[in-house]
Amino acid sequence: MDPLKALADAERKPYWLDSPARPEPQPRLFGHTTADLVVVGGGFTGLWTALMAKERDPSLDVVLLEGRRIGWAATGRNGGFCMATLTHGLANGLERWPEEIDRLERMGVENLDEIERTLERHGIDCSFERTGELHVATEDWQLDGLNEHLDLISDLGLDYVPLDQEQVRAEVNSPTYLGGLWERSGCAMLDPARLAWGLREACLRLGVRVHERTPVRSLTDDGTTITLRTPYGAVGARHVALGTGVFPPLLRRLKHFVVPVYDYALMTEPLTGAQLDAVGWRNRQGVGDSGNQFHYYRLTDDNRILWGGYDAVYYNGGLVKPEYDQRDETFVKLARHFYDTFPQLDGVRFTHRWGGVIDTCSRFSAFYGQAHGGRLVYAAGYTGMGVGATRFGANVMLDLLSGKPTDRTELRMVKEKPMPFPPEPVRSGVIQFTRWSIAQADQHQGRRNLWLRALDRMGLGFDS
Repeated sequence: MDPLKALADAERKPYWLDSPARPEPQPRLFGHTTADLVVVGGGFTGLWTALMAKERDPSLDVVLLEGRRIGWAATGRNGGFCMATLTHGLANGLERWPEEIDRLERMGVENLDEIERTLERHGIDCSFERTGELHVATEDWQLDGLNEHLDLISDLGLDYVPLDQEQVRAEVNSPTYLGGLWERSGCAMLDPARLAWGLREACLRLGVRVHERTPVRSLTDDGTTITLRTPYGAVGARHVALGTGVFPPLLRRLKHFVVPVYDYALMTEPLTGAQLDAVGWRNRQGVGDSGNQFHYYRLTDDNRILWGGYDAVYYNGGLVKPEYDQRDETFVKLARHFYDTFPQLDGVRFTHRWGGVIDTCSRFSAFYGQAHGGRLVYAAGYTGMGVGATRFGANVMLDLLSGKPTDRTELRMVKEKPMPFPPEPVRSGVIQFTRWSIAQADQHQGRRNLWLRALDRMGLGFDS
């Protein structure tokens, strides 16, 4: 099908947020108030932090401030892959923290288990399906990469099943697949917006004071109280937790470690029974292909296909603008790749197209820190895998605020910072040349040029 025709009626808005279930916003903050803990940011990081702070100590007075609407940014625009990994995948974790990988993998699975229990405990319906993820190879060199760590996967006790070409096509029928790995229990599919709205309601029931459409304009500290000023009020608190992701930081140092990268996605109309039969997909796994520039895709609860990824776009200067949420060049490319992958779905059209900014750091997984004498904490840099890992990050922040060492705070991954990005305009030049090199590697059987190999040696193993 002509991609332009397939996209002709697609709404230019995130599918998950285009829902009658979206709740009315909580009131803005007016006037001055105080709290024990102020959480800044109404995405997953902030929501998990506020919720678990109250679960740890119901007597705490917790305020959550969100500049726009709960879940409106990366939280409500992602693919809904809730992964166990805390390190942006096993390979990235092995490269950076090999001596901790066993603990990190175990903690990641425990974190995903706790997410599932939290949904049950608070009655959050977000179409949670722990179906796992298929990692598929579409080129011979990608098969080598998938098989590289099979022995280690077995040693770590991870639930991966290797699949040959016939077996992987029996799971999801695409002529492009050459083989794959099914990570059976380390990933769940969910509706990210409904998860965010459900966490908001759980916070409210526990007594968290939530203020939406309340951006924080400034932060001051008199040595005892940190004061956050908003357009119509202020909050003074003993402790502050920042979950602002890629947006202009209240803590200046964060701008050196995080850059905004835009990711794009499409959503199809619901598949008919015959169309679904033609694809298979009876086990409803999430799917990711194995190029450096990769696609991710999955079924929704009404059997639409979300199709995203491949182009990870950095706009020179590192600006965040609403107009960057739409990129027709990428939408056409994604539609073409969709039909290449599933030629049997040639007549399927798209109902939604959207993009969104994610917070990327040079190690691809979250980093953590403290400021203001340990009374302010932050977590950032999830690089597109934050649906599950943000809960772990929230726990790290609460551990740091407690001042007591825990298994989490003793991790080298938690103690270390990623390498900072250079200042502009060098930053833009480095990132754009790296993106070009990644595309070249995919076109040459995965062979990485001198630049990518140099980055690998510095611990900056970039992919898309």
